[in-house]
Amino acid sequence: METLLLAIFATIFIATILNIIFKKQNISHIIGYIFTGTIISYLFDFNTMKIDSLDLIAEFGIVFLMFTIGLELSFEKIKKMKETLLINGALQLLLSVLIFFPLAFYAFKLDVTSSIVIALAFSLSSTAIVLPYLKDSKDIYTPYGKKSVGILIFQDLSVIPILLLITFLSYGETGTDISIVEVIVKTLLALVFIVIFIRFVGDKIVDALLKFAANTHIEEIFLGAIFAIVLGMAVLMHSIGFTYSLGAFIAGVLIADTKYTIKVESDILSYKDLLLSIFFFSVGTKIDIVYLFSNLHTVFLIFALVALVKTGVIYFIIKRKSDTNTSMKTALALAQIGGFSFVVFDLAASNHLITLDMANFLFLVTFVSMVITPFVLNNIYKLSSFFEKEFYESDVITPIDKKNHIIIVGFGTLGRAVAKELHSKNIDFIIISDNLQHVLLARRINFLAYFGHLNKRPVMESLKVEESSSIVITVQSEHTKELISEAVIEYYSEANIVMKVDTDEERQHFEKERNIDFIDSNYELSSRLVELTLKHRE
Repeated sequence: METLLLAIFATIFIATILNIIFKKQNISHIIGYIFTGTIISYLFDFNTMKIDSLDLIAEFGIVFLMFTIGLELSFEKIKKMKETLLINGALQLLLSVLIFFPLAFYAFKLDVTSSIVIALAFSLSSTAIVLPYLKDSKDIYTPYGKKSVGILIFQDLSVIPILLLITFLSYGETGTDISIVEVIVKTLLALVFIVIFIRFVGDKIVDALLKFAANTHIEEIFLGAIFAIVLGMAVLMHSIGFTYSLGAFIAGVLIADTKYTIKVESDILSYKDLLLSIFFFSVGTKIDIVYLFSNLHTVFLIFALVALVKTGVIYFIIKRKSDTNTSMKTALALAQIGGFSFVVFDLAASNHLITLDMANFLFLVTFVSMVITPFVLNNIYKLSSFFEKEFYESDVITPIDKKNHIIIVGFGTLGRAVAKELHSKNIDFIIISDNLQHVLLARRINFLAYFGHLNKRPVMESLKVEESSSIVITVQSEHTKELISEAVIEYYSEANIVMKVDTDEERQHFEKERNIDFIDSNYELSSRLVELTLKHRE
Protein backbone atom coordinates (compact mmCIF):
# COMPACT_ATOMS: atom_id res chain seq x y z
CA MET A 1 0.00 0.00 0.00
CA GLU A 2 2.83 2.38 0.89
CA THR A 3 4.58 1.64 -2.42
CA LEU A 4 1.36 2.37 -4.32
CA LEU A 5 0.86 5.71 -2.54
CA LEU A 6 4.50 6.60 -3.16
CA ALA A 7 4.12 5.73 -6.86
CA ILE A 8 0.99 7.90 -7.14
CA PHE A 9 2.72 10.81 -5.38
CA ALA A 10 5.82 10.46 -7.57
CA THR A 11 3.67 10.31 -10.72
CA ILE A 12 1.77 13.50 -9.89
CA PHE A 13 4.91 15.32 -8.76
CA ILE A 14 7.03 14.37 -11.79
CA ALA A 15 4.18 15.06 -14.24
CA THR A 16 3.62 18.51 -12.71
CA ILE A 17 7.31 19.48 -12.81
CA LEU A 18 7.83 18.20 -16.36
CA ASN A 19 4.73 19.93 -17.72
CA ILE A 20 5.67 23.25 -16.09
CA ILE A 21 9.05 23.03 -17.84
CA PHE A 22 7.51 21.87 -21.15
CA LYS A 23 4.83 24.56 -21.06
CA LYS A 24 7.50 27.27 -20.96
CA GLN A 25 9.00 25.73 -24.10
CA ASN A 26 5.59 25.35 -25.83
CA ILE A 27 5.89 21.56 -25.72
CA SER A 28 2.67 19.53 -25.45
CA HIS A 29 1.75 18.19 -22.01
CA ILE A 30 1.25 14.80 -23.68
CA ILE A 31 5.03 14.45 -23.97
CA GLY A 32 5.24 15.17 -20.24
CA TYR A 33 2.83 12.35 -19.42
CA ILE A 34 4.73 9.89 -21.63
CA PHE A 35 8.06 10.83 -20.01
CA THR A 36 6.42 10.52 -16.57
CA GLY A 37 5.26 6.99 -17.37
CA THR A 38 8.77 6.06 -18.53
CA ILE A 39 10.45 7.52 -15.44
CA ILE A 40 7.97 5.89 -13.04
CA SER A 41 8.32 2.49 -14.74
CA TYR A 42 12.07 2.59 -14.09
CA LEU A 43 11.83 4.05 -10.57
CA PHE A 44 9.40 1.35 -9.43
CA ASP A 45 10.69 -1.39 -11.73
CA PHE A 46 7.39 -1.67 -13.62
CA ASN A 47 9.20 -2.52 -16.85
CA THR A 48 10.45 -5.85 -15.49
CA MET A 49 7.16 -6.91 -13.89
CA LYS A 50 3.83 -8.02 -15.33
CA ILE A 51 1.33 -5.81 -13.50
CA ASP A 52 -2.32 -6.38 -14.37
CA SER A 53 -3.34 -3.00 -12.93
CA LEU A 54 -1.12 -1.23 -15.49
CA ASP A 55 -2.86 -3.10 -18.30
CA LEU A 56 -6.19 -2.08 -16.78
CA ILE A 57 -5.05 1.56 -16.62
CA ALA A 58 -3.96 1.36 -20.25
CA GLU A 59 -7.32 -0.11 -21.35
CA PHE A 60 -9.19 2.53 -19.35
CA GLY A 61 -7.03 5.26 -20.87
CA ILE A 62 -7.58 4.00 -24.43
CA VAL A 63 -11.36 3.97 -23.90
CA PHE A 64 -11.44 7.60 -22.84
CA LEU A 65 -8.92 8.67 -25.49
CA MET A 66 -11.29 7.30 -28.12
CA PHE A 67 -14.28 8.97 -26.43
CA THR A 68 -12.61 12.40 -26.53
CA ILE A 69 -11.72 11.90 -30.22
CA GLY A 70 -15.33 10.96 -31.00
CA LEU A 71 -16.62 13.95 -29.05
CA GLU A 72 -14.74 16.30 -31.40
CA LEU A 73 -16.74 14.95 -34.36
CA SER A 74 -20.32 15.45 -35.51
CA PHE A 75 -22.18 15.03 -38.78
CA GLU A 76 -22.73 18.80 -38.90
CA LYS A 77 -18.98 19.43 -38.71
CA ILE A 78 -18.39 16.85 -41.44
CA LYS A 79 -20.96 18.52 -43.73
CA LYS A 80 -19.35 21.95 -43.29
CA MET A 81 -15.87 20.71 -44.15
CA LYS A 82 -16.80 18.00 -46.65
CA GLU A 83 -14.48 19.16 -49.47
CA THR A 84 -11.37 19.73 -47.35
CA LEU A 85 -12.16 16.73 -45.18
CA LEU A 86 -13.36 14.10 -47.62
CA ILE A 87 -11.08 14.87 -50.58
CA ASN A 88 -7.81 15.89 -48.90
CA GLY A 89 -8.30 13.53 -45.96
CA ALA A 90 -9.25 10.52 -48.07
CA LEU A 91 -6.39 11.10 -50.50
CA GLN A 92 -3.87 11.47 -47.69
CA LEU A 93 -4.89 8.26 -45.95
CA LEU A 94 -5.23 6.23 -49.16
CA LEU A 95 -1.93 7.34 -50.73
CA SER A 96 -0.02 6.96 -47.44
CA VAL A 97 -1.29 3.40 -46.98
CA LEU A 98 -0.49 2.55 -50.62
CA ILE A 99 3.12 3.68 -50.06
CA PHE A 100 3.69 2.31 -46.53
CA PHE A 101 2.24 -1.14 -47.27
CA PRO A 102 4.67 -2.10 -50.08
CA LEU A 103 7.54 -0.53 -48.11
CA ALA A 104 6.78 -2.76 -45.12
CA PHE A 105 6.01 -5.85 -47.22
CA TYR A 106 8.77 -5.72 -49.84
CA ALA A 107 11.53 -3.52 -48.36
CA PHE A 108 11.32 -4.82 -44.76
CA LYS A 109 10.06 -8.34 -45.60
CA LEU A 110 7.10 -8.26 -43.19
CA ASP A 111 4.01 -10.43 -43.59
CA VAL A 112 0.77 -9.08 -45.10
CA THR A 113 -1.07 -8.60 -41.78
CA SER A 114 1.81 -6.76 -40.10
CA SER A 115 2.26 -4.58 -43.20
CA ILE A 116 -1.43 -3.60 -43.17
CA VAL A 117 -1.33 -2.70 -39.46
CA ILE A 118 1.84 -0.62 -39.82
CA ALA A 119 0.64 1.12 -43.00
CA LEU A 120 -2.61 2.19 -41.33
CA ALA A 121 -0.93 3.35 -38.11
CA PHE A 122 1.84 5.30 -39.85
CA SER A 123 -0.72 7.09 -42.04
CA LEU A 124 -2.28 8.80 -39.00
CA SER A 125 -1.14 12.09 -37.48
CA SER A 126 -1.45 13.42 -33.93
CA THR A 127 -4.72 15.28 -33.34
CA ALA A 128 -3.87 15.45 -29.62
CA ILE A 129 -0.70 17.50 -30.27
CA VAL A 130 -1.41 19.40 -33.51
CA LEU A 131 -4.97 20.62 -32.80
CA PRO A 132 -4.19 22.28 -29.41
CA TYR A 133 -1.16 23.97 -31.02
CA LEU A 134 -3.30 25.32 -33.88
CA LYS A 135 -5.88 26.63 -31.40
CA ASP A 136 -3.37 28.23 -29.02
CA SER A 137 -1.36 29.88 -31.80
CA LYS A 138 -4.51 30.97 -33.70
CA ASP A 139 -3.04 29.19 -36.73
CA ILE A 140 -6.31 27.28 -36.91
CA TYR A 141 -7.72 30.31 -38.80
CA THR A 142 -4.92 30.33 -41.38
CA PRO A 143 -5.14 28.44 -44.70
CA TYR A 144 -2.73 25.73 -43.57
CA GLY A 145 -4.56 25.44 -40.22
CA LYS A 146 -7.93 24.84 -41.87
CA LYS A 147 -6.50 22.23 -44.24
CA SER A 148 -4.68 20.48 -41.38
CA VAL A 149 -7.87 20.29 -39.32
CA GLY A 150 -9.78 18.81 -42.29
CA ILE A 151 -7.23 16.01 -42.71
CA LEU A 152 -7.08 15.35 -38.95
CA ILE A 153 -10.88 15.03 -38.74
CA PHE A 154 -10.90 12.52 -41.60
CA GLN A 155 -8.17 10.53 -39.85
CA ASP A 156 -10.29 10.53 -36.68
CA LEU A 157 -13.26 9.26 -38.70
CA SER A 158 -11.09 6.47 -40.10
CA VAL A 159 -10.70 5.16 -36.54
CA ILE A 160 -13.94 3.16 -36.96
CA PRO A 161 -12.89 1.13 -40.05
CA ILE A 162 -9.35 0.69 -38.68
CA LEU A 163 -10.62 -0.78 -35.40
CA LEU A 164 -13.08 -2.97 -37.30
CA LEU A 165 -10.31 -4.16 -39.62
CA ILE A 166 -8.08 -5.12 -36.69
CA THR A 167 -11.00 -7.02 -35.13
CA PHE A 168 -11.61 -9.07 -38.28
CA LEU A 169 -7.89 -9.60 -38.97
CA SER A 170 -7.56 -11.06 -35.48
CA TYR A 171 -10.02 -13.82 -36.43
CA GLY A 172 -7.39 -15.22 -38.81
CA GLU A 173 -4.90 -15.38 -35.94
CA THR A 174 -7.27 -17.43 -33.79
CA GLY A 175 -7.45 -20.26 -36.33
CA THR A 176 -10.50 -19.04 -38.24
CA ASP A 177 -9.96 -19.43 -41.98
CA ILE A 178 -10.65 -15.95 -43.40
CA SER A 179 -9.24 -14.20 -46.46
CA ILE A 180 -8.30 -10.52 -46.83
CA VAL A 181 -11.29 -10.04 -49.17
CA GLU A 182 -13.63 -11.42 -46.49
CA VAL A 183 -12.02 -9.13 -43.91
CA ILE A 184 -12.60 -6.07 -46.10
CA VAL A 185 -16.21 -7.07 -46.90
CA LYS A 186 -16.99 -7.71 -43.22
CA THR A 187 -15.36 -4.40 -42.26
CA LEU A 188 -17.48 -2.49 -44.79
CA LEU A 189 -20.70 -4.26 -43.70
CA ALA A 190 -19.94 -3.58 -40.03
CA LEU A 191 -19.18 0.06 -40.90
CA VAL A 192 -22.57 0.43 -42.62
CA PHE A 193 -24.28 -1.13 -39.58
CA ILE A 194 -22.53 1.27 -37.21
CA VAL A 195 -23.37 4.36 -39.29
CA ILE A 196 -27.04 3.30 -39.44
CA PHE A 197 -27.00 2.64 -35.69
CA ILE A 198 -25.51 6.08 -34.96
CA ARG A 199 -27.89 7.95 -37.28
CA PHE A 200 -31.20 6.23 -36.53
CA VAL A 201 -31.04 4.42 -33.17
CA GLY A 202 -28.11 5.37 -30.93
CA ASP A 203 -28.56 9.15 -31.13
CA LYS A 204 -32.20 8.91 -29.93
CA ILE A 205 -31.29 6.70 -26.97
CA VAL A 206 -28.37 8.93 -25.95
CA ASP A 207 -30.40 12.13 -26.40
CA ALA A 208 -33.23 10.75 -24.23
CA LEU A 209 -30.81 9.65 -21.48
CA LEU A 210 -29.01 13.02 -21.42
CA LYS A 211 -32.34 14.88 -21.46
CA PHE A 212 -33.56 12.86 -18.46
CA ALA A 213 -30.28 13.50 -16.58
CA ALA A 214 -30.27 17.23 -17.45
CA ASN A 215 -33.87 17.66 -16.21
CA THR A 216 -32.82 16.57 -12.72
CA HIS A 217 -30.62 19.71 -12.51
CA ILE A 218 -28.10 17.69 -10.49
CA GLU A 219 -24.59 17.87 -11.98
CA GLU A 220 -23.49 14.54 -10.52
CA ILE A 221 -26.35 12.71 -12.24
CA PHE A 222 -25.58 14.34 -15.60
CA LEU A 223 -21.90 13.49 -15.26
CA GLY A 224 -22.83 9.93 -14.26
CA ALA A 225 -25.01 9.65 -17.36
CA ILE A 226 -22.05 10.63 -19.57
CA PHE A 227 -19.79 7.96 -18.07
CA ALA A 228 -22.64 5.41 -18.21
CA ILE A 229 -23.05 6.08 -21.96
CA VAL A 230 -19.30 5.74 -22.60
CA LEU A 231 -18.76 2.58 -20.57
CA GLY A 232 -22.11 1.09 -21.62
CA MET A 233 -21.36 1.56 -25.34
CA ALA A 234 -17.83 0.16 -24.83
CA VAL A 235 -19.23 -2.97 -23.13
CA LEU A 236 -21.97 -3.35 -25.79
CA MET A 237 -19.51 -3.22 -28.70
CA HIS A 238 -17.16 -5.63 -26.94
CA SER A 239 -20.00 -8.08 -26.26
CA ILE A 240 -20.84 -8.31 -29.98
CA GLY A 241 -17.25 -8.93 -30.98
CA PHE A 242 -15.73 -5.47 -31.44
CA THR A 243 -13.33 -3.51 -29.20
CA TYR A 244 -14.02 -1.40 -26.11
CA SER A 245 -12.27 1.48 -27.92
CA LEU A 246 -14.73 1.40 -30.82
CA GLY A 247 -17.67 1.58 -28.40
CA ALA A 248 -16.18 4.60 -26.62
CA PHE A 249 -15.53 6.34 -29.94
CA ILE A 250 -19.15 5.76 -31.04
CA ALA A 251 -20.36 7.15 -27.69
CA GLY A 252 -18.39 10.34 -28.35
CA VAL A 253 -19.84 10.70 -31.85
CA LEU A 254 -23.38 10.10 -30.55
CA ILE A 255 -23.04 12.79 -27.87
CA ALA A 256 -21.42 15.21 -30.35
CA ASP A 257 -24.62 15.18 -32.42
CA THR A 258 -26.92 16.07 -29.52
CA LYS A 259 -27.86 19.55 -28.24
CA TYR A 260 -26.01 18.70 -25.02
CA THR A 261 -22.57 18.50 -26.64
CA ILE A 262 -21.41 21.91 -25.32
CA LYS A 263 -22.53 21.06 -21.77
CA VAL A 264 -20.87 17.66 -21.96
CA GLU A 265 -17.60 19.21 -23.16
CA SER A 266 -17.67 21.85 -20.40
CA ASP A 267 -18.54 19.29 -17.71
CA ILE A 268 -15.75 16.87 -18.62
CA LEU A 269 -13.20 19.59 -19.47
CA SER A 270 -11.50 19.26 -16.09
CA TYR A 271 -11.47 15.46 -16.44
CA LYS A 272 -10.49 15.35 -20.11
CA ASP A 273 -6.75 15.97 -19.68
CA LEU A 274 -6.71 13.69 -16.65
CA LEU A 275 -8.30 10.87 -18.65
CA LEU A 276 -5.92 11.43 -21.56
CA SER A 277 -2.97 11.54 -19.16
CA ILE A 278 -3.88 8.01 -18.00
CA PHE A 279 -3.51 6.70 -21.54
CA PHE A 280 -0.26 8.49 -22.34
CA PHE A 281 1.17 7.60 -18.91
CA SER A 282 0.46 3.93 -19.69
CA VAL A 283 2.21 4.37 -23.05
CA GLY A 284 5.24 5.80 -21.24
CA THR A 285 5.49 2.71 -19.02
CA LYS A 286 6.06 0.65 -22.18
CA ILE A 287 8.94 2.78 -23.48
CA ASP A 288 12.25 0.96 -23.15
CA ILE A 289 14.82 3.76 -22.94
CA VAL A 290 17.79 1.36 -22.87
CA TYR A 291 16.61 -0.28 -26.09
CA LEU A 292 15.89 3.14 -27.61
CA PHE A 293 19.43 4.41 -27.10
CA SER A 294 21.03 1.15 -28.22
CA ASN A 295 18.97 1.24 -31.45
CA LEU A 296 18.69 5.00 -31.86
CA HIS A 297 19.95 4.98 -35.44
CA THR A 298 17.32 2.43 -36.55
CA VAL A 299 14.47 4.20 -34.76
CA PHE A 300 15.43 7.56 -36.27
CA LEU A 301 15.86 6.02 -39.71
CA ILE A 302 12.29 4.62 -39.64
CA PHE A 303 10.93 7.89 -38.23
CA ALA A 304 12.72 9.93 -40.91
CA LEU A 305 11.39 7.63 -43.64
CA VAL A 306 7.80 7.93 -42.34
CA ALA A 307 8.05 11.71 -41.97
CA LEU A 308 9.52 12.07 -45.47
CA VAL A 309 6.78 9.97 -47.08
CA LYS A 310 3.96 11.77 -45.24
CA THR A 311 5.43 15.21 -45.93
CA GLY A 312 5.67 14.40 -49.64
CA VAL A 313 2.15 12.92 -49.85
CA ILE A 314 0.45 15.79 -48.00
CA TYR A 315 2.46 18.45 -49.84
CA PHE A 316 1.40 17.21 -53.28
CA ILE A 317 -2.25 16.78 -52.21
CA ILE A 318 -2.52 20.35 -50.85
CA LYS A 319 -0.40 21.83 -53.70
CA ARG A 320 -3.18 20.96 -56.18
CA LYS A 321 -5.19 24.00 -55.04
CA SER A 322 -2.85 25.95 -52.73
CA ASP A 323 0.43 27.83 -52.78
CA THR A 324 3.80 26.30 -51.89
CA ASN A 325 3.98 27.90 -48.44
CA THR A 326 0.55 26.66 -47.30
CA SER A 327 1.22 23.20 -48.73
CA MET A 328 4.57 22.87 -46.98
CA LYS A 329 3.24 24.09 -43.61
CA THR A 330 0.35 21.62 -43.78
CA ALA A 331 2.75 18.79 -44.68
CA LEU A 332 5.17 19.66 -41.85
CA ALA A 333 2.34 19.98 -39.31
CA LEU A 334 1.02 16.47 -40.09
CA ALA A 335 4.27 14.60 -40.78
CA GLN A 336 4.36 12.88 -37.38
CA ILE A 337 2.85 9.54 -36.29
CA GLY A 338 -0.26 10.05 -34.16
CA GLY A 339 -1.17 8.99 -30.64
CA PHE A 340 -3.88 6.65 -31.97
CA SER A 341 -1.06 4.57 -33.47
CA PHE A 342 -0.23 3.50 -29.91
CA VAL A 343 -3.78 2.08 -29.72
CA VAL A 344 -3.40 0.30 -33.07
CA PHE A 345 -0.07 -1.30 -32.14
CA ASP A 346 -1.31 -2.27 -28.67
CA LEU A 347 -4.49 -3.90 -30.03
CA ALA A 348 -2.54 -5.60 -32.84
CA ALA A 349 -0.03 -7.04 -30.36
CA SER A 350 -2.73 -8.22 -27.94
CA ASN A 351 -4.49 -9.96 -30.86
CA HIS A 352 -1.18 -11.47 -32.06
CA LEU A 353 -1.28 -9.62 -35.39
CA ILE A 354 2.24 -8.34 -34.70
CA THR A 355 4.84 -9.59 -32.23
CA LEU A 356 5.33 -7.90 -28.86
CA ASP A 357 8.90 -6.97 -29.78
CA MET A 358 7.71 -5.32 -32.98
CA ALA A 359 5.01 -3.43 -31.07
CA ASN A 360 7.61 -2.13 -28.58
CA PHE A 361 9.87 -1.01 -31.42
CA LEU A 362 6.97 0.77 -33.14
CA PHE A 363 6.08 2.42 -29.81
CA LEU A 364 9.59 3.90 -29.79
CA VAL A 365 9.30 5.21 -33.36
CA THR A 366 5.94 6.83 -32.52
CA PHE A 367 7.36 8.21 -29.25
CA VAL A 368 10.33 9.84 -31.02
CA SER A 369 7.96 11.26 -33.63
CA MET A 370 5.75 12.86 -30.97
CA VAL A 371 8.72 14.27 -29.05
CA ILE A 372 10.09 15.99 -32.18
CA THR A 373 6.68 17.34 -33.30
CA PRO A 374 6.45 20.34 -30.88
CA PHE A 375 9.81 21.64 -32.11
CA VAL A 376 8.63 21.38 -35.72
CA LEU A 377 5.36 23.16 -34.94
CA ASN A 378 7.05 25.95 -32.99
CA ASN A 379 9.36 26.62 -35.95
CA ILE A 380 6.95 25.83 -38.77
CA TYR A 381 7.13 29.33 -40.29
CA LYS A 382 10.91 29.26 -40.41
CA LEU A 383 10.96 25.77 -41.91
CA SER A 384 8.36 26.57 -44.58
CA SER A 385 10.14 29.82 -45.47
CA PHE A 386 13.00 27.77 -46.97
CA PHE A 387 10.57 26.82 -49.73
CA GLU A 388 8.51 30.02 -50.05
CA LYS A 389 7.96 33.11 -47.88
CA GLU A 390 4.63 34.78 -47.27
CA PHE A 391 4.64 38.59 -47.24
CA TYR A 392 2.71 38.74 -43.96
CA GLU A 393 4.74 36.29 -41.81
CA SER A 394 6.75 38.24 -39.24
CA ASP A 395 8.80 35.20 -38.18
CA VAL A 396 10.69 35.06 -41.46
CA ILE A 397 10.72 38.57 -42.98
CA THR A 398 13.92 40.56 -43.36
CA PRO A 399 14.15 42.97 -40.39
CA ILE A 400 12.27 46.17 -41.25
CA ASP A 401 14.15 49.38 -42.02
CA LYS A 402 12.53 51.60 -39.37
CA LYS A 403 13.40 53.56 -36.25
CA ASN A 404 11.31 55.32 -33.63
CA HIS A 405 8.18 53.53 -34.83
CA ILE A 406 5.22 52.32 -32.76
CA ILE A 407 4.27 48.64 -32.68
CA ILE A 408 0.55 47.92 -32.25
CA VAL A 409 -0.15 44.42 -30.94
CA GLY A 410 -3.59 43.25 -32.06
CA PHE A 411 -6.01 44.68 -34.60
CA GLY A 412 -9.39 44.21 -32.94
CA THR A 413 -11.71 47.14 -32.17
CA LEU A 414 -9.19 48.89 -29.91
CA GLY A 415 -6.22 48.16 -32.19
CA ARG A 416 -8.06 49.65 -35.19
CA ALA A 417 -8.95 52.78 -33.22
CA VAL A 418 -5.29 53.24 -32.17
CA ALA A 419 -4.08 52.68 -35.74
CA LYS A 420 -6.63 55.15 -37.13
CA GLU A 421 -5.59 57.82 -34.62
CA LEU A 422 -1.87 57.36 -35.29
CA HIS A 423 -2.50 57.38 -39.06
CA SER A 424 -4.39 60.70 -38.77
CA LYS A 425 -1.36 62.19 -36.98
CA ASN A 426 1.08 60.80 -39.60
CA ILE A 427 2.94 58.76 -36.96
CA ASP A 428 4.83 55.70 -38.22
CA PHE A 429 3.49 52.39 -36.88
CA ILE A 430 3.45 48.63 -37.54
CA ILE A 431 0.68 46.17 -36.68
CA ILE A 432 1.38 42.65 -35.42
CA SER A 433 -1.54 40.23 -34.89
CA ASP A 434 -2.03 36.50 -34.40
CA ASN A 435 -5.31 36.71 -36.35
CA LEU A 436 -4.67 36.34 -40.09
CA GLN A 437 -8.04 37.91 -41.03
CA HIS A 438 -7.10 41.03 -39.06
CA VAL A 439 -3.71 41.19 -40.79
CA LEU A 440 -5.23 40.92 -44.25
CA LEU A 441 -7.87 43.54 -43.32
CA ALA A 442 -5.16 45.96 -42.17
CA ARG A 443 -3.20 45.42 -45.38
CA ARG A 444 -6.31 46.06 -47.49
CA ILE A 445 -6.50 49.56 -45.99
CA ASN A 446 -2.77 50.05 -46.66
CA PHE A 447 -1.48 49.59 -43.10
CA LEU A 448 1.81 47.76 -42.61
CA ALA A 449 0.71 44.59 -40.80
CA TYR A 450 2.27 41.19 -40.11
CA PHE A 451 0.99 37.87 -38.85
CA GLY A 452 2.80 36.42 -35.82
CA HIS A 453 3.29 36.45 -32.06
CA LEU A 454 5.35 39.24 -30.50
CA ASN A 455 6.46 36.98 -27.65
CA LYS A 456 8.72 35.13 -30.13
CA ARG A 457 12.29 36.37 -30.43
CA PRO A 458 12.47 36.13 -34.27
CA VAL A 459 9.37 38.36 -34.49
CA MET A 460 10.85 40.94 -32.12
CA GLU A 461 14.06 40.94 -34.15
CA SER A 462 12.15 41.34 -37.44
CA LEU A 463 10.04 44.24 -36.14
CA LYS A 464 13.04 45.87 -34.42
CA VAL A 465 11.52 46.18 -30.96
CA GLU A 466 14.76 47.73 -29.69
CA GLU A 467 14.40 50.60 -32.22
CA SER A 468 10.71 51.26 -31.51
CA SER A 469 9.50 54.24 -29.46
CA SER A 470 6.75 52.19 -27.78
CA ILE A 471 4.68 49.02 -27.99
CA VAL A 472 0.90 49.34 -27.63
CA ILE A 473 -0.72 46.07 -26.51
CA THR A 474 -4.42 46.12 -27.45
CA VAL A 475 -5.33 42.43 -26.95
CA GLN A 476 -7.95 41.48 -24.34
CA SER A 477 -6.44 38.34 -22.78
CA GLU A 478 -4.59 39.01 -19.51
CA HIS A 479 -2.43 35.94 -20.12
CA THR A 480 -1.42 37.20 -23.58
CA LYS A 481 -0.61 40.67 -22.22
CA GLU A 482 1.60 39.15 -19.54
CA LEU A 483 3.27 36.78 -22.01
CA ILE A 484 4.08 39.55 -24.50
CA SER A 485 5.23 42.11 -21.93
CA GLU A 486 7.54 39.60 -20.19
CA ALA A 487 9.05 38.46 -23.51
CA VAL A 488 9.57 42.03 -24.76
CA ILE A 489 11.22 43.21 -21.53
CA GLU A 490 13.45 40.12 -21.46
CA TYR A 491 14.47 40.83 -25.08
CA TYR A 492 14.95 44.60 -24.59
CA SER A 493 14.82 45.86 -21.02
CA GLU A 494 14.35 49.51 -22.06
CA ALA A 495 11.21 48.86 -24.14
CA ASN A 496 8.25 51.17 -23.45
CA ILE A 497 5.01 49.23 -23.21
CA VAL A 498 1.52 50.78 -23.14
CA MET A 499 -1.64 48.73 -22.53
CA LYS A 500 -5.21 48.80 -21.28
CA VAL A 501 -6.10 46.95 -18.07
CA ASP A 502 -9.66 45.86 -17.28
CA THR A 503 -9.57 44.54 -13.72
CA ASP A 504 -8.08 45.47 -10.36
CA GLU A 505 -6.01 42.27 -10.44
CA GLU A 506 -4.49 43.26 -13.79
CA ARG A 507 -3.75 46.78 -12.55
CA GLN A 508 -2.08 45.49 -9.37
CA HIS A 509 -0.01 43.01 -11.38
CA PHE A 510 1.28 45.49 -13.97
CA GLU A 511 1.88 48.23 -11.38
CA LYS A 512 4.82 46.16 -10.17
CA GLU A 513 6.43 46.05 -13.62
CA ARG A 514 8.72 48.82 -14.77
CA ASN A 515 8.53 50.35 -18.26
CA ILE A 516 4.80 49.54 -18.47
CA ASP A 517 2.26 52.36 -18.70
CA PHE A 518 -1.37 51.38 -18.58
CA ILE A 519 -4.84 52.85 -18.84
CA ASP A 520 -7.36 51.54 -16.33
CA SER A 521 -10.43 51.19 -18.55
CA ASN A 522 -12.87 51.15 -15.63
CA TYR A 523 -11.38 54.28 -14.05
CA GLU A 524 -11.18 56.20 -17.34
CA LEU A 525 -14.69 55.20 -18.36
CA SER A 526 -16.19 56.05 -14.97
CA SER A 527 -14.40 59.44 -14.97
CA ARG A 528 -15.78 60.23 -18.41
CA LEU A 529 -19.29 59.12 -17.40
CA VAL A 530 -19.20 61.34 -14.31
CA GLU A 531 -17.88 64.23 -16.40
CA LEU A 532 -20.78 63.93 -18.85
CA THR A 533 -23.29 63.50 -16.03
CA LEU A 534 -22.10 66.65 -14.23
CA LYS A 535 -22.23 68.58 -17.50
CA HIS A 536 -26.03 68.30 -17.46
CA ARG A 537 -26.22 69.75 -13.92
CA GLU A 538 -24.70 73.03 -14.98
